[in-house]
This record gives sequence, structure tokens and C-alpha cells, in this order.
Amino acid sequence: MLPKRLRKPVEAIYRFARSADDIADEGDAPAATRLEQLAAYHAKLDRIERGEPSHHPVFVPLAAAIRDYAIPISPFRDLLSAFAQDVEKTRYANFGEIMDYCRRSANPVGRLMLHLYGDRDPRHLAYSDAICSSLQLINFLQDIAVDYRKDRIYLPQDELAMHHVSETQIARGDTHGLWHMMMHKQIERARKLLQAGAPLGRHLKGRIGLELRVTILGGETILRKLHADPGCVFHKRPVLTKKDWIVMLGRGIF
Repeated sequence: MLPKRLRKPVEAIYRFARSADDIADEGDAPAATRLEQLAAYHAKLDRIERGEPSHHPVFVPLAAAIRDYAIPISPFRDLLSAFAQDVEKTRYANFGEIMDYCRRSANPVGRLMLHLYGDRDPRHLAYSDAICSSLQLINFLQDIAVDYRKDRIYLPQDELAMHHVSETQIARGDTHGLWHMMMHKQIERARKLLQAGAPLGRHLKGRIGLELRVTILGGETILRKLHADPGCVFHKRPVLTKKDWIVMLGRGIF
């Protein structure tokens, strides 16, 4: 759906984010090695900011995109900060800590996209932050079992305790007790956040508006599946089907 002129810069941003995230998540490297590699990414961003050339395959196109579109460096630093946090922090005491993570792991992506489209409206940036944070929360809910296998839990520890949900229960994939109530609380909060940002899909025109509306509809679709079966995260991770995409595209257009 992207205009041709934006495909290269978006690809450059995606390659940066994907490769940095893989450093934090993939393989068997020890934590110290991962943090060292992410620090090297920070150093390469510093070189770009100083106008120095880069020869790294990820940073050559990124430097060109930053130069050609006057993209600020801070969103890239925020992403690296979140990826480094994934290496070091595996539990979140409360929802505030999770939202702070979302501010750095998800919100920069929406802000970068708006920048590429030339949109600097503060209200639109706030809408974008709500959408991106919601999508990150939805992804956490989709991946409860996947993340636990990586020894990570992106559910607020105080809310788990309030609903008497233990890590042992998550490890077993046990949905008894107050599991459904706990999940419905997470789902409803993510839905409200998504709805808070949804007006952006109507404000933005052309392809970016369509892309955003379809993205919002995708988040809503996953939330409906989670609400219908809060235990599906343990036996059948909710995903978007071909039928879902057809319906979402139709609704996004009309």
C-alpha cells in the first residue's frame, strides 16, 4: 500500500528495527554480547548524526533515508533502548512500566511513518501513540506463551497477583480460576486505547489512511478472537486469516 517514493526509506527503517530486535531476541548469544551489539548500533547512529559515512549494510540505506527525509534520530534511539531492555528486564511490576516500554518499543514506528508522510500535527502524533501502544499490548497478549518460553512476561505483576494468576499457571497453560477475568481486563484496556487513536484513520487521506484503517481493524479482529477464547494463547495463537484480510480491506476502503 505504500507510495513508491516511500518504499526505500520504510524498508531501511524496517531493516534497522528488525535486525536490532533480532539481536535482542534471536540466537543463543549471552546477554553481554547482545548489549554490546546494540551499543554498536547506537554508535553507528551517532556517526550518522555527525554526518560521517557508514559502510554497514543496515546503516547505509538508513543514513540515506535520514538525510533525504530529515528524519530525527531520537526514535531510533528509543527503539534500541527498548530492545536493550528486553535483554535485561523480563518482568513488569505494573501497567505503567509496560506503557513506558511501549513508548519506546512501538510508538517510534508510528511517529516515523507520520514523519515520512510529512505529518507534524501534535494531535495526530498522540493518536498514533495510542494506536501503536495498543498494538504492542495486543501482541503481548497474542504471545503470552511464546514470550514465557523466552522467560518474559509482559503482563503487570500486580494485576496477575490480584487475579491469583501465578507463573506456574502460565507455564502449564492453565486457564482455570480468574484467568478469563484477568485477560478480559487486559483486552478491554487495549481496545479502549486502540479506539482512542482510531480517529487518525479518518483524518489521514490516501494510502496512509487506508493502511492505518486496515491496521486498526486488524488489532480489533485479534482482540475479538482473544475475547472469545482467552485461553487460545496457549493452544492456538490468534492470527489474521485470509478471510479476515478481505473483510478488513473492504471495511478499510468503504
